Amino acid sequence: MNKHSAPSSQITFDVQGHRGCRGLMPENTIPAMIKALQLGVTTLEMDAVITADKKVILSHDPFMSWEIATSPEGKSITFKEEKNHNIYRMDFTTVSTWDVGSRPHLRFPRQEKMKVTKPLLEEVIDSVEAYIKKNNLPLVQYNIETKCQPSTDNIFHPEPAEFIGLLMEVIRKKKLTARVIIQSFDVRTLKVMHEKYREVRTALLVEGISRQNLAGNLQELGFVPAIYSPEFNLVNAEMVAACKEKGMKLIPWTVNDKPNIDKLKALGVDGIITDYPDLMRIK
Repeated sequence: MNKHSAPSSQITFDVQGHRGCRGLMPENTIPAMIKALQLGVTTLEMDAVITADKKVILSHDPFMSWEIATSPEGKSITFKEEKNHNIYRMDFTTVSTWDVGSRPHLRFPRQEKMKVTKPLLEEVIDSVEAYIKKNNLPLVQYNIETKCQPSTDNIFHPEPAEFIGLLMEVIRKKKLTARVIIQSFDVRTLKVMHEKYREVRTALLVEGISRQNLAGNLQELGFVPAIYSPEFNLVNAEMVAACKEKGMKLIPWTVNDKPNIDKLKALGVDGIITDYPDLMRIK
């Protein structure tokens, strides 16, 4: 263990870099993860999808997004076209011919531009751990979201049991079960985790005003996860108290301005997920 590492139980406030640090670097890429480490995050948040040859890679969408992707021919794609470029129908070699970092991001003007591709989860872990070791940094947690939903099973991704099996194969190979969190909006994947891999923490993602009922959300899930992660504007003092009572950490997403970060910290949340980890350095 790194001599400066802090076990998850000792983290006083968990700063999670969303997709690495999407506000500053191309999302879900190795440069984004390294930049987030430099900014002092305690957890790297990322999204996982599956390729046709059953590789686990980092990507928010299970297809090439029109907002960030440039084709091997150097062309941009439209919103209407993006789902035609289905990652679950591409092998990893093909995925690697797409550039996902050169285009200016309309919603994140501070994002640095560079030619970069969607990486293997295994490659991300190796790069992060090597950087930590070389620079004598604290060990970090990995918060990995499964990008799946019932309506697109076997179209854009495998069914939950297979998806989780492929993901856990990488995590166990890298001996990271103690430092990984699996999060999802899809309760099915969390149920698989709870049934088969209880040594790994889980986080329930929640969005929208219709999902405000914490008790109902937990009833649907069927167990109490380690972390409850609602959209940040759903958080109130009552939710903070209810999570504490159930022994769950409360880590809202995606909090991108200092006033809301300060407000949530004052309410007593256990951490935040942000596109701008550099905001945590502003006193």
